[in-house]
Amino acid sequence: MGRFNVVLETVSEILSKVDSQKLFPQIVGQSRPIRSVLNQIVKVAGTDATVLIVGETGTGKELVSKSIHEHSRRAARPFVAINCAAIPGSLLESELFGHEKGAFTGADSRKLGRFETADGGTVFLDEIGDMPLETQAKLLRVLQESRFERVGGVRSIVVDVRFIAATNKDLAGMVEVGTFREDLFYRLNVFTIQLPPLRKRQEDIPALVDEFLHRLGKEELQPSPETVQILSSYAWPGNVRELQNVVEAASVMAGSAIEPVHLPVHMTQDWKGPEIPVTDCSWEKSLDEHLRDFEKRMILDALKHCGGVQVKAAKILGIKERSLWHRIKKLDIDITALKSELN
Repeated sequence: MGRFNVVLETVSEILSKVDSQKLFPQIVGQSRPIRSVLNQIVKVAGTDATVLIVGETGTGKELVSKSIHEHSRRAARPFVAINCAAIPGSLLESELFGHEKGAFTGADSRKLGRFETADGGTVFLDEIGDMPLETQAKLLRVLQESRFERVGGVRSIVVDVRFIAATNKDLAGMVEVGTFREDLFYRLNVFTIQLPPLRKRQEDIPALVDEFLHRLGKEELQPSPETVQILSSYAWPGNVRELQNVVEAASVMAGSAIEPVHLPVHMTQDWKGPEIPVTDCSWEKSLDEHLRDFEKRMILDALKHCGGVQVKAAKILGIKERSLWHRIKKLDIDITALKSELN
């Protein structure tokens, strides 16, 4: 285990916004949680350590695994992804290890498995928690010895692959109830990356919406300020994948802008818009002073959502950038201090 010491250190650094954008242009987000993940990728990519990516459905586990591969010494070699939940248990071993001609009914020719085609590169085992126990035992041998036999074969095949696994399940809990092998769990759990759910990185939502609209070729279509507020306050049980589906569906229905009416009903039925909390009112202040405080809070919230980028904040607030600049000056908002706090 000594050669993995470098990646077993506690990762506490946060990648800067400039570095994260430069190193990972394909990963959208500038929030602290996502930059922490990117820093972990930087730490582990240059090693051959096995990585376990843990996160809810739709958080981007395969995207992170590809980023690890692309920043590794194996980048020029194959990246092979296998979804263990999508392949029936009876066929999974043939997919992973390949089979010899005549190994079973219908095996009319030799087939190379995914491990062989990935030789020299990276194998990504998605939804590893859905792998049958008998296949887990054979996978453990590959992890330990880098060798296996094709189904129906007797000759050992040696491969040089780096393993990355991912799950949305509690593998430790599965080990306790006997549905996941303890020895395999410890073999996979060398370096763990925990992906944050979208509700923990809501400031990334405007940038993600922009990215999805760009992919659709609808850059001119923008969400209204009310829509952005709804998207940013929703819990997103399906995470980034759910947000992408919502944006795609809304873009079909929208005209010049994506309005709340274009969003799913379950997202908007409880939406009442921003309210000034009456209980916070001090009658010692005038109406103008309360309105000034409320305006300042809204502008600060928008700036924080956009990482201090005034162009995006103005878009969220539905005002011109020049108007936002004047309001920032009038309300004595310290942009430099705000950006320092966000970084």
